[in-house]
Amino acid sequence: MINKILTCAFCVLIFTAANAQGQRTIKINSEDSHDDIIEKAALVVPTANQYAYKKLEFTCFVHFGVNTFTRKEWGDGFEDPKIFNLQNLDTDQWCRTAKEAGMKLVMFTAKHHDGFVLWQSRYTKHGVMSSPFKDGKGDVLKELAASCQKYGLKLGVYLSPADLYQIENKEGLYGNLSEYTERVIPRPIEGRPFANKTSFKFKVDDYNEYVLNQLFELLTEYGPIHEVWFDGAHPKRKGDQQYNYLAWKKLIQTLAPEAVIFGKEDVRWCGNESGATRESEWDVVTFDEDPHQMNLFPDMHGDLGSREKLFDAKYLHYLPAETDTSIREGWFYRDETDQKVRSADDVFDIYERSVGGNATFLLNIPPNREGKFSDEDVSVLKEVGKRIRETYGNDLLKNAKGESAILDANEDSYVLGENGKDTFIITLPKTITLNRFVLQEAIQTHGQRIEKHALDAWVNDKWEHVAEGTTIGYKKILRFADVTANKLRVRILKSRSKFSLSKVSAHYYTPRPPQLSINRNLNGQVTIAPKKSDFGWKLHGEGFQKDLSNDLEIRYTTDGTVPNKNSKIFTNSFFLKSGGVKAIAFEKEQTGSLSEREFGLVKKNWTVKGTTDNKNKPENAIDADEKTYWNSGNGVPELTIDLKETKSIRGFIYTPPLNFKEGLIEKGIIKVSKNGESWKTVQTFDLGNLINDPTARTIQFTKKVKGQYIRIEAIIGAGGSTSATIAEIDILE
Repeated sequence: MINKILTCAFCVLIFTAANAQGQRTIKINSEDSHDDIIEKAALVVPTANQYAYKKLEFTCFVHFGVNTFTRKEWGDGFEDPKIFNLQNLDTDQWCRTAKEAGMKLVMFTAKHHDGFVLWQSRYTKHGVMSSPFKDGKGDVLKELAASCQKYGLKLGVYLSPADLYQIENKEGLYGNLSEYTERVIPRPIEGRPFANKTSFKFKVDDYNEYVLNQLFELLTEYGPIHEVWFDGAHPKRKGDQQYNYLAWKKLIQTLAPEAVIFGKEDVRWCGNESGATRESEWDVVTFDEDPHQMNLFPDMHGDLGSREKLFDAKYLHYLPAETDTSIREGWFYRDETDQKVRSADDVFDIYERSVGGNATFLLNIPPNREGKFSDEDVSVLKEVGKRIRETYGNDLLKNAKGESAILDANEDSYVLGENGKDTFIITLPKTITLNRFVLQEAIQTHGQRIEKHALDAWVNDKWEHVAEGTTIGYKKILRFADVTANKLRVRILKSRSKFSLSKVSAHYYTPRPPQLSINRNLNGQVTIAPKKSDFGWKLHGEGFQKDLSNDLEIRYTTDGTVPNKNSKIFTNSFFLKSGGVKAIAFEKEQTGSLSEREFGLVKKNWTVKGTTDNKNKPENAIDADEKTYWNSGNGVPELTIDLKETKSIRGFIYTPPLNFKEGLIEKGIIKVSKNGESWKTVQTFDLGNLINDPTARTIQFTKKVKGQYIRIEAIIGAGGSTSATIAEIDILE
């Protein structure tokens, strides 16, 4: 009798494991032990759509719309469509540039939060149909879809659930308290029939019907759609409007069967908009309820997939990360003078950390008011594409000997960590020099299992440790200083169940002159030096300062011109009263990326007043040290600065703290005074989404003002905060 029970129990276990294998979602039972949970996590795999999405690796975000013409980050819904006075549009240039950069998909903001649509929708007049663009007949999405097809790129659509036009318009549908009734999607419009005769019935309200109708247009009239992007941002709400995502999902999965849905159960946000990445990026994450039945999906931060995290789960689910950031300061194009552009060094670094850290890299390139990517953006993207091709287009392990399954080009071949096998030696016919090593798991069949790994090289007749990492997943790029060897060793140090290893490759990245960091102290002395990565990785490997070439020259200008080999060489710090500094590193025949920074007036003698949280004092906002900051605490959220003499002021720079989110100023007022008693309001200012992108913001005044005293008052704090926080304030003369 006991044998029969044990046999039945064993059969159940086998049945459960067999059914779990190949699932993207597995339920955790109350009786599951920690070992059971880890075993289940090892069985979670991506869907075919998710795997195809992972293989895209590098994709292009395009933020374009009325904000491009109003120079705002977020519109307000009151924009006159005539402001979208687009005279030229070159979507071929967008796609050609994206292709050269190595991107494989273009994600387009068909409708941002302002509600202005960039296609010929049947269901609103607030869009291109009411603009001067091609006399109201233009369709930006249609032209982009044709360009994507021409250049072999996939297309994704961003449709903001938030819609300020539908909120602010007196006949708007958002939050109008309409009843939930059965509606037919698409709603027929006389004279505008659909070629696709599919129809749906959903019990929804007016606004959800509006979203469904627009989704139907986007998914049936612009070719295959491979990603649908739902933003979680909401500038304003009304009428307790709820989104019926389950209805949206059914329509999307029917009309775009190859698409993944961002922000829901297919793809998740990485948790920031600055390009930061996790050391361990797990695709198997936890939920308290079945994600396939969820209507709302919260943002995910911090530890998502460690063993300790899994033990508290009710469901395990495959949900890969997307790292999204912008090549410019902000998501929409503003100008060519004050809106800074990321360097090729920075973009390539984010590429290696995101794609090489088991995430997909979505980089925003905002077109200008001429309907094109700006020249500086294009130059950066071409250089990034060149670096990707030169580095990762050449596998140094060709003709190497070792496990054939991890050295071939077949993504379906792999080795398993069976019978204690956890070490793989690769022998080369001759010595190679490498500084990059790529590893991939067979996630499509065995999920993500490796928790720790290491790489060694045979140097001077012994094994030397080169690099190590934690998770691998779809792809891991190890970066390290140059190593020369003819034999390499991969060691899998920890994994969940039997790990799989599908592909390894070795590469060499040709170092460029380093990106530079320009700083100025409280006394006005400027220094220029090679920049350390903001994310903890040194551009030239371990001890990069000692690895810098003796041929390296740093040349700079302070007159606004771009430095060249005839510009002044930086040797010692120099005094700068105010203004901009541009610098470039030159090394032999190579030219580095342009670094530039604008400085306000020297702060040495300033004084400042403001309430405090008793820890972060007001003086921190003017100490020329971005690592310190002021917070107003429970007092009045305002800061008053005495410049000690009357100055002609044209604007200011607000720098938020990097790792403190409380009190970031989203919207505020700046005032000036000549005597500290009579105050004049200069203007209100909007600093945008600082919580997700805590970078410096420059505000230019519409005209210069004179004053000795400056007062900054917070009106709206990010995330509803009632205090004010400033790392640094710079006053522009």
